[in-house]
Amino acid sequence: MNVRTSPRASAARGRLPLAVYLLAFSLFAMGSAEFLVAGVLPAIADDLRITLPAAGAMISAFAAGVVVGGPLLAVATLRWPRRITLVTAQVVFAASVAAGLLTHHYGFLLTTRFVAGLAYAGFWAAAAVTAVGLVTPERTARASGVVVSGLSLAMIVGGPAGALLGYFTGWRGGFWAVVVLTVIGAVATLVAVPETRADGRPDVRRELRTMARPRLWLVYGVTLLSTAAYMISYNYLAAFLTGVTGIAEVWVPPILTLFGVGALLGLSVGGRIADARPFHALLAGAIGIAASSVLLAVLGSHVVPVVLLVALLGVAGFVLNPAIYGRVFTIAAGAPTLAGATAVSAFQLGISLVPVFAGAALAAGAGIGSIPWIGAVLALATIPAVLIDRRLSGGGGPA
Repeated sequence: MNVRTSPRASAARGRLPLAVYLLAFSLFAMGSAEFLVAGVLPAIADDLRITLPAAGAMISAFAAGVVVGGPLLAVATLRWPRRITLVTAQVVFAASVAAGLLTHHYGFLLTTRFVAGLAYAGFWAAAAVTAVGLVTPERTARASGVVVSGLSLAMIVGGPAGALLGYFTGWRGGFWAVVVLTVIGAVATLVAVPETRADGRPDVRRELRTMARPRLWLVYGVTLLSTAAYMISYNYLAAFLTGVTGIAEVWVPPILTLFGVGALLGLSVGGRIADARPFHALLAGAIGIAASSVLLAVLGSHVVPVVLLVALLGVAGFVLNPAIYGRVFTIAAGAPTLAGATAVSAFQLGISLVPVFAGAALAAGAGIGSIPWIGAVLALATIPAVLIDRRLSGGGGPA
C-alpha cells in the first residue's frame, strides 16, 4: 500500500502520523453516540414510555447498521478516495443523529440509529485501512490500537460526559454534543488527513477471495464473542450499579469513566505486545474478562470491589483489540478493506447480541445481577477459538 512518504517516514522514526490521531478523534466523536446510550438507558425508557429492553433496542439498531453496512460499504466504496469516504460517512452520521433527536417517535428513532450505524461502519472501515496505510508494516497493530483508542476515549470522556450532560439537560443533550464533535472531525479529516491508495487498481475479487480464509473467520469469532462478553456488562452497567450495588444515579457517569480508563490502559498494553505476541494478548484478555465478570456477579452488592472490577473489565476487554486488528491485517495483508470492515461488523454484531442475551435473562426473571454471568460464559467461549487460531498459525508469533 503506497502513500505519501512523509507519514511513513515519521512512523519509521518512531512517531505515528498526526492523521492517525485525527482519525482516533473522529472515532471518539462518533463512538460517543454508541457508548452514551449505556448511561442514559433508564432515562430514554422513561421519556419514551417504553421498557428497558425496548430502549436497549437502540443499541441493537445501531449495531445492526454497522453489521450490515461494514462489508457492503467497504465493497461499494472500494474505488472511492478514502478521504472522501471518511468525510461522507461523518456527514451522514451527524445528520442521522440530529434527525433522531428531533423526534419522539420510537420507530423513527430506531431507523435513524440504524442509518447512523451504517455511516459509522463506513467511517470505521475506511479509518482502519487509512491508518494502516500511513505506517510501516511493523506498526500496523500499534496504529490500529491508536485509532481504536478513540473508542476508549469515548468511554472515558464521551459516554460519561454525555450521560452527565443528559442528567442535567435531558438525555438528548449528550447526543447534540456528538453531532457538533462529528462535524468538527469531518472538517479536520478533510483538511489534515492525507489520501492513501492501495497498490494498483482496487480488486473486488481479490478482496472476496481473501474472505474465504478460515483463520480470518476464527479471528472474527474471537471478536464477536469477546466483544459481547465485556459489552453486556458495560451496556447494562447503569442499571446494575443502581439496582444491585445501590449506587446513586449521579455517580454512574464517573464509574463509566473508570471502565474507559481501564480500556485505554488495556489498549496501550495490548498495542505494545500485539505485534510480537498477539495470542498472549488475546488469551490474557479473554481470561481477564471471564474473571472480572464472575467477581462482578459475586460481589455486586459491594461498592468498592465493584468499582475496581469495572476498571479491570475495561482493561481486559480492550487488551484484545489491537491484537484482533493486527491478526486481521496480517492474514488479509493483500486485501485489507473488506476484511477490516468485516472485523468492524463482527465487533458490532457482538454488541447487537447484548440486548438479546440480556433481554432473555431479564424476561426469564433472572434480574440485572445475572448479566455479568452471561459475560463470563461468552469470555470462556472465546478461548478455544484463540487456541485453534494459534495452532493453525504454527505457534505464538504473529504469523
